[in-house]
Amino acid sequence: MKTALAPAEALAFTARPLRAADVPRLMPTERAAYSVPWTEGNFIDSIAAGYHAELLLAADGRLIGYWLAMPGVDEMHLLNITVAPEFQRQGWAVRMLDRLIACMRSQGLNQLWLEVRVSNTRAQDVYLRYGFAQVGRRPAYYPAAGGGREDALLMSLELPA
Repeated sequence: MKTALAPAEALAFTARPLRAADVPRLMPTERAAYSVPWTEGNFIDSIAAGYHAELLLAADGRLIGYWLAMPGVDEMHLLNITVAPEFQRQGWAVRMLDRLIACMRSQGLNQLWLEVRVSNTRAQDVYLRYGFAQVGRRPAYYPAAGGGREDALLMSLELPA
């Protein structure tokens, strides 16, 4: 029996490098997606530092999502991956991870690291299904709404040679 395509497989989109000029456009999505969002300065500084960053747009121009990652020696550190709320639960996070992995492979990088809030079980599920392993915990890593701090889980994905 043939199943219908998932929306992320069926929707035409374009992907391009994220530029500083895009930051004002993505800030409403960042604010809608997170209780403690990145600031415009976080994005601008990351882009200026030369980190890898990509923006995904639907064919009609709607923002699907974006990711930013910092390269290191033989590895990449995923700093931010965000799917716009209207596109969540449609496979876009996996699509973006696939694109990040392709970027890593083109540079000969073989390890991907990330932190995820302990409260963000949806993202943890995506990462675990993708093949990440939980390798540690960072106490009080993230600022929390209301001024507190939240632990992060450290996750890693090793790419086969």
